[in-house]
Amino acid sequence: MKKFLVPTDFSDTSKNAARFAVQATSDIPGAVVVLYHVYDKITGGSDGTPLHDSDSDKQIVLRTALQSLKDDLAGISSVAIEYDAEEGGSLIDTMKKYVRHNAIDMIIMGITGATRLEQIFMGSNSLNMVREAVCPVIIVPPNAKYNQIKNVLFASDFKNVDSTTPKAQLKAVLDVFKPDLHIVNVDDEHYVELTEEYKVQRNKLEKMFADYNPQFYFIRFYDFLDAISSFTADKNIDLILTVPRKHGFLTNLFKTSHTKKLA
Repeated sequence: MKKFLVPTDFSDTSKNAARFAVQATSDIPGAVVVLYHVYDKITGGSDGTPLHDSDSDKQIVLRTALQSLKDDLAGISSVAIEYDAEEGGSLIDTMKKYVRHNAIDMIIMGITGATRLEQIFMGSNSLNMVREAVCPVIIVPPNAKYNQIKNVLFASDFKNVDSTTPKAQLKAVLDVFKPDLHIVNVDDEHYVELTEEYKVQRNKLEKMFADYNPQFYFIRFYDFLDAISSFTADKNIDLILTVPRKHGFLTNLFKTSHTKKLA
């Protein structure tokens, strides 16, 4: 069984990510999509009176909304769909615990402009979530529509790939979707012949992903995001795999004309 967690705040963007998730997993044997919502606990009224009834009412409203979303998604995919809601303070911490305790294999979630999910992927927490997640995270931009995952791009800086490449997470994605793998490096100093260090790192990546028959591309370009956007269009890339190391990287990546439509 493969379990895919889809956090939702019921915004249009998170619903779009849920649609993407159920379509992407519809042909995966034994797949289960779990719609997941974290809500803030209300401890009491202005006079300190406990709001147990209100808390119970909130649970009813949330589960009704989750059931409605589940029903809508069931109309476009045959994948098994479950849902859960729990109280929590930090969405990241609560979700990480849920992933560990419920054997989640992958998180598929949207980014949006004005909701709680934005705090994860549009702010400083974005890197923490991707780096610390105990499973792969697929980020679905607001305009992304599922159209099969046939070609995957992995952007690497080719520096110390043994220690900097999240092998287990990348292989988990590749094993699920079984796409063609394109490994790309962008550097404004690339020439006709690769340096010896680049050759060493390429050989390591080639062995690391030998089961997936990777194709390598070394692009001489000054702007990394423009290069990735152009490559994405030229090779019909459906999914970008990367290890962001700078604040704002994900935000900028999804602003280009081609990548803002991808996961």
